[in-house]
Amino acid sequence: MNKFILLVSLSLFLSCNSNAQKKETKQTETFKVFKTKAEWKQELTKEQYYVLRQSGTERPFSSPLNKNYKKGVYVCAACSTPLFESDHKFDSGTGWPSFDREIKGNVAYGNGYESNEEHCATCGGHLGHVFNDGPRDTTGKRHCINGVALEFIPEG
Repeated sequence: MNKFILLVSLSLFLSCNSNAQKKETKQTETFKVFKTKAEWKQELTKEQYYVLRQSGTERPFSSPLNKNYKKGVYVCAACSTPLFESDHKFDSGTGWPSFDREIKGNVAYGNGYESNEEHCATCGGHLGHVFNDGPRDTTGKRHCINGVALEFIPEG
């Protein structure tokens, strides 16, 4: 009887610890801009490194870009790739800069196990997430982006 209980316990443990149950890790992708961890840490602020390189999230309502309504382009804070245009920014009330569309080809999706994660297609930096609760009169998308992952380049 003890052997049976041991065998059942061992079987349960192994079945619960299968690869299907483990959190997937980020896929290895090749980007046009590649730097070592040390290089990124030297170039980025601590908060930028946390968000862009470790897929972190800044506190809501902490970015001055959340309420920026000037005309211009939002670029990746790590590599300066143009990501979003000010014409497509809207106030979602969530506390993060939000856009109804990206600049095509410059934002990539699904890095690892989160299919709605957005990252810079040039350097792989984590930007935020895209949701289907944006403005219905345009795309219906809400690109919820960490302000620290962006830099704003004013028009003109």
